[in-house]
Amino acid sequence: MQFWRLHPAVAIGASGSKPKLRSDTEGSVLTDNTVTLKCHIDLSTGWKFYWYKNTQNTEKMTTETNSYTINSVKVSDGGQYWCRAGRGEPDYYTDYSDGLWINVKESPKPVVCVDPDKQLFRGETVTLRCDIQDTGDTEWTYSWTVKKTNNRNIITQCNTQECKINNIQQTDSGKYTCRGKIREQYTKMSDSVTLTVSSDKPQTVLSVSPQQWLTEGDSVTLMCEVRSSSTGWTFSWFTVQSLYSVNKDYYQLINSSGGSKGIYTVSSVTVKHTGVYMCRAERGDPVYHTEYSNTQTLWITGVSPSVSLIIRPNRSQHFSSESLSLSCEDHSKSTGWTVRRYTHKLKPCSSSDWRSTGTTSTCTIRSLYTSDTGVYWCQSESGEKLHPVNISVHNVDVILDSPVHPVTEGDPLTLRCLYRYKNPSNLTAEFYKDGSVVQNQTTGDMMIIPTVSKSHEGFYYCKHPERGESPKSWISVRVAGSSSLGLIVGLCLGLSFMFLMFFLVLLWCYKNKKLSRSSSAVSPQQNISQTSDQKQTEDGYTPLQFGDTHLYDCINKADNKDTCAENLATMS
Repeated sequence: MQFWRLHPAVAIGASGSKPKLRSDTEGSVLTDNTVTLKCHIDLSTGWKFYWYKNTQNTEKMTTETNSYTINSVKVSDGGQYWCRAGRGEPDYYTDYSDGLWINVKESPKPVVCVDPDKQLFRGETVTLRCDIQDTGDTEWTYSWTVKKTNNRNIITQCNTQECKINNIQQTDSGKYTCRGKIREQYTKMSDSVTLTVSSDKPQTVLSVSPQQWLTEGDSVTLMCEVRSSSTGWTFSWFTVQSLYSVNKDYYQLINSSGGSKGIYTVSSVTVKHTGVYMCRAERGDPVYHTEYSNTQTLWITGVSPSVSLIIRPNRSQHFSSESLSLSCEDHSKSTGWTVRRYTHKLKPCSSSDWRSTGTTSTCTIRSLYTSDTGVYWCQSESGEKLHPVNISVHNVDVILDSPVHPVTEGDPLTLRCLYRYKNPSNLTAEFYKDGSVVQNQTTGDMMIIPTVSKSHEGFYYCKHPERGESPKSWISVRVAGSSSLGLIVGLCLGLSFMFLMFFLVLLWCYKNKKLSRSSSAVSPQQNISQTSDQKQTEDGYTPLQFGDTHLYDCINKADNKDTCAENLATMS
């Protein structure tokens, strides 16, 4: 009897069967992910599966199961794949499956964006956004991870593109990363972004440039700064149009166009700008506010050539224990002007220092103390304030002899080093402007600028090789003809000329008579002399600071605000 050996495929009727090749992902595969191919066919056991890529002539891989997995997919793994099954000896193969294209794309790397900033403050709201470059896909899901300071990785509850943390606390500090997911395919992990949360509110500091004491028409800039490396702030400005209140509950918001960047400029101040100012910064949604800044006081005065402030000795710096005399002289022969000052509080001269004679009121301080450093001005009975100047008193060996009032463009400027004790045998000294040497050591202790210009304005001090350096003083330069003094002088000279012509006509008409009234006529020389004296005594405005010292520091300190407000109110 002859037995025929049946082929296994014939035994199960598999001849001509065709597998179906499937992938566990739809669409593109992202690099670094895993993809699994399955060869589906209804067969009994004992079959092997053969995998092919790009061509059916070369066997790619053999597996005992109908699955073929590619781990950490690379772009080079992309292409067309087939599969078939086979078993027996000699092998019997099924048909090839239809080809399946596997498209491998470079996995995008998300970028974490933070709004408003990475440097945050307790109570703020921060939004983290996971941005994935355009891949044409829109069905992304997201996951966020934070690594704490103890190096623990924590998966957050955020699962959307934007992760919003309200009322952030210090415990939320850490390194945040994100990645996207689509059809079981993950992007690369983003670079980490470190969020640092401070427990304190940021400090906001307000400063004034160039100075706090101004004349109508001057320009002034208020600068608001958040003392932090954080960014994204906008700024609001507040004022009380009174010098006698520092209660923040009564501050009014200023509608300042352009001031949101932290710089508020008034190009031409008027008396109505006199007041107490402060600022505040804000950012985020909902809005987070900083504390209010320190206060800065602006004093704006008009120009009144009829009143002069005379200072003897006429310099801004003085040695302690010296004497100082300040006088308000009214050339219009009115009364009521007195010397006022602001040192640690607003006050007039003490009764023992005060002297009033006719149209001149004088304050004499017989022995200066450093506490006498301050701003001095003339004030009328109605409260009008004119001619504020800085006076500083120092317990040092060297001071700078510099003018109290501004120097007019075109005039000479003389600076000298003055010594408390006997002059040194070596009088050589150096003079500095804004920290840079403007005149090296000479044979004397004097520096002369023959013709002053606006560029000479700045902080000056002198330095002696043995006695040391003086404190700094601001030298202010006034543009020639910028004040009403020129107009007044011109009017005075014009009136003098008219009187002179009138006098000559009378003299011509009555040349044979000696008029008794001619002896009482006002001579033009007297008018010119008075005008010259007036020009010498007309003052300007110097900054409310000595080096880094501000006279209104007491107002800026929370613990002194009530005292300062009381002092200001009582002296109004």
